[in-house]
Amino acid sequence: MNIVLFHSTYGLRPAVHAAADRLRAAGHEVWTPDLFEGRVFDGVEEGRAFQNELGKDEILKRAILAAAPYSERGLVYAGFSLGAATAQTLALGDEKARGLLLLHGTSDLAENAAVDELPVQLHVAEPDPFESDDWLSAWYLRMGRAGADVEIYRYAGAGHLYTDPDLDDYDAEAAEATWRTALGFLETL
Repeated sequence: MNIVLFHSTYGLRPAVHAAADRLRAAGHEVWTPDLFEGRVFDGVEEGRAFQNELGKDEILKRAILAAAPYSERGLVYAGFSLGAATAQTLALGDEKARGLLLLHGTSDLAENAAVDELPVQLHVAEPDPFESDDWLSAWYLRMGRAGADVEIYRYAGAGHLYTDPDLDDYDAEAAEATWRTALGFLETL
């Protein structure tokens, strides 16, 4: 499978490279675009400030340009938090998208979003300060109306970015369960 994996608001950190290596070890080809052009952050506030400085349109433009050389192959779009939101936007706009793997985040959908049974898997903490239960319920219904085939996995007690071993949110058990399930999902595409 060809996968483009987008980083979180922390930037392209070691955890993203480790995730890409894990996916490669399972036989996938993976690209990890650096949407922040080398900038990485230790705190979410710093990362968000930089993200806001760039602006959503610039981030999406960078993501589109990074994915474009590979999109003809039929990509699985994947990402962490901000990267998940970015991946979702790109996957819903790419008729050749093979799947969508969302880790720790979602994004709003355009009213006219439509896909043809796009396989989608979401992994998110429960509770998650950025993905409330009400939001996730509404998101799930909107994705279904758009034509996506969605699976949601919740991890009780985990922190927002629980797959990143360098952050306080890290939860080894939830991270392993996420990767086991995600790798199984990718095998079905």
